[in-house]
Amino acid sequence: MRTTLHRIGVRPSRRFGQSFLVNDHIADIEAALVELPHDAPITEIGGGLGLLTDALLRRGYEELRVLERDRRLAAHLQATFGQRVRVEIADARVADYSNDAAVVGNLPFSVATPILLRLLRAGTPRIVALVQREVGARFAGVPGTSAYGRPSVVAAAYAQVEAFAPVPSRDFFPPPLVDGLVIRSTARSDPFPAESAERLEEVLRVLFSTRRKQLRNVLPRLTAGDRAAAARLAEEANWPADWADRRAEELPPDAFFAISRLPPRGTHGSVPR
Repeated sequence: MRTTLHRIGVRPSRRFGQSFLVNDHIADIEAALVELPHDAPITEIGGGLGLLTDALLRRGYEELRVLERDRRLAAHLQATFGQRVRVEIADARVADYSNDAAVVGNLPFSVATPILLRLLRAGTPRIVALVQREVGARFAGVPGTSAYGRPSVVAAAYAQVEAFAPVPSRDFFPPPLVDGLVIRSTARSDPFPAESAERLEEVLRVLFSTRRKQLRNVLPRLTAGDRAAAARLAEEANWPADWADRRAEELPPDAFFAISRLPPRGTHGSVPR
């Protein structure tokens, strides 16, 4: 890899978040997780030196678009794979993914969260991504774990997100300061489960604002401090009978979706800030 980078004149850039995956087994895992027909349109984010691109081609995918921001790497990818891929010099944060059946990529750790949220909100059918371990764990978090929180619930509103292979920092060049994690997202086929994305985000902001407090002390913030109204809200949302003794991190996503579908009970008909 060092030889190839030197030959094409690339020194890994912190500005572009360039830490290249060097473990082809991880690339094979990512390609295997796509699980779509060979003619499905797929976009790879950040082609780099082509490790994941090669794994996807070996899996037989025929409609592969590769986004690469660095012109030198883009030229290398085009020269390496020729007409088997369509290489575009583009910023993944603003690219169009509307025609993709899947988006796959080793995402720059520094911008992975906004890219993932954009893809989830757009209803991308399948996402396979290698991201910073802590970020991936939060998106795939399950109730009752330290990783579970607002990103977990937001992600669950759009898709089923699963954590797969951990990736140690030694599997990158140059090695980043943190480990990675491969995650997979499969879009929900049912209607959006909350009243709106904005309402859900606001409810989560309030209820997860103090993770260690019991919900008896947090839910009233959605009812202008009225504890009786908070109890009625929980009952209407079919929360468990012992909700008052629980913390937000112990409730499943459906509990927050249900709250968001109920009429606001705060001052002037909005959630109190």
